[in-house]
Amino acid sequence: MKKATKFAAIALASALAVSVISAPAANAAPACPKKATVTMLGTIKPEIQDQFLNAVAAYNKSQKCYTVKSIPGDRKLTFLQNVTPMYAAKKAPTIMYDLQFLPDMAKRVMDWKGTKLAAAAPKDLLTAANIGGKQVGVPSTVEAFGLLYNKKVLDKAGVDPKKITTRTQLEEAFKKVEASGTGAIRFSAIWWSLGAHVTNLYFANASSTHEGRLKVLDAMANGTKKLTGDPVFNNWLATFELMKKYNQAKPNLADTEYAAAIADLAAGKAGFWFMGNWAEEDLIKASNGGDFGIMPLPISTNAKAYGNTSISVGVPGYFMIDNQQSTKEQRDGAVDFLTWLYLSPAGEKFVAGAPKDGGMNFIPVYKGTKLKATSFMAREIATYVKANKSIEWMNTYYPGGGQDLYGASGQKLITDKIDGEQYAAELEKAWKGAVKTWRGVKK
Repeated sequence: MKKATKFAAIALASALAVSVISAPAANAAPACPKKATVTMLGTIKPEIQDQFLNAVAAYNKSQKCYTVKSIPGDRKLTFLQNVTPMYAAKKAPTIMYDLQFLPDMAKRVMDWKGTKLAAAAPKDLLTAANIGGKQVGVPSTVEAFGLLYNKKVLDKAGVDPKKITTRTQLEEAFKKVEASGTGAIRFSAIWWSLGAHVTNLYFANASSTHEGRLKVLDAMANGTKKLTGDPVFNNWLATFELMKKYNQAKPNLADTEYAAAIADLAAGKAGFWFMGNWAEEDLIKASNGGDFGIMPLPISTNAKAYGNTSISVGVPGYFMIDNQQSTKEQRDGAVDFLTWLYLSPAGEKFVAGAPKDGGMNFIPVYKGTKLKATSFMAREIATYVKANKSIEWMNTYYPGGGQDLYGASGQKLITDKIDGEQYAAELEKAWKGAVKTWRGVKK
């Protein structure tokens, strides 16, 4: 999902408000005393908007108790900036989807504990949405980001992505791709990519243990962390500069960059692209069925350095259900819809089905799901996860709105408005004084 907020922006993907009239179905649920309308803010993410709305339509036709509607948000605003006025106007959506603002929403949403969907979710995927013992959300899927690649381009250049385990080897691969007549890498200057995903490679590699990584966040919040004195940060910065040096296109800060990068990687004008698997469907469509893989972005010249051979894997967002302004019938409908979407055979086809079949191509995570990953990239991600070659999404713990600031600083760095030392100073300033929600501290 582009994430983020990617993710706040993603969750608030601009969508056509849809109102689908429920129609009788062969296995329709019993008639309800009062039919409830369930609203959801956004469509999870824009890349799969059509598939999601088709799933909504199918659900509405499958039963007579609830009508689900998707309402749009402003993608230029954060999730919290969108939802706060809705609460003030007593028009809170029933279903919401976000990642970074989970602590802010904890008091306003229901506890998922005791539901069939929460019971079917892997415990480790529930952790980030458990706030003070309350399960405020359930996961949508797992996603991964790293270096996407066009298999056809790399094959032509004689590059084996599985053999790239250091930054030095990565540069050699870039040179080979360029020598074959193709641009090496597309390094997109998109704020959410720079702010949430590129920065994650530093924080996720800062320590080989979860606690060690949290201590880095503690030091950032305390204002005691000096990034330029950290060898891992300096390695990360060198990797940033390497991608900038071999960038296939001039930095584009406009909203057109994502689509332009899709087009170039799909057409073989670039060999690599730093992005996530949420782009796979668009790549497949743009290339008429080409294979696109994913590999780690090594930030060290030491092949044995932690994280060098792992991709970033995590939950892009969680579904929350309002508990302040919704009725019991609306909450029941929200739970029923999401349970149908993830645990029923009909819903699974939309969630995990292949793009050519109208599916969202999500990697299945719930227990009991029968469909398996179908695409080349999804299968690669499953292989990395199975081999325990994944690094944490530390951006999950970023202070709300923080990635916006890191993204803005990243855009300055990628366009040479500031240097690495100035960039480090801006990151330190943005973190200083942050509430340690990752330690359970309440705002």
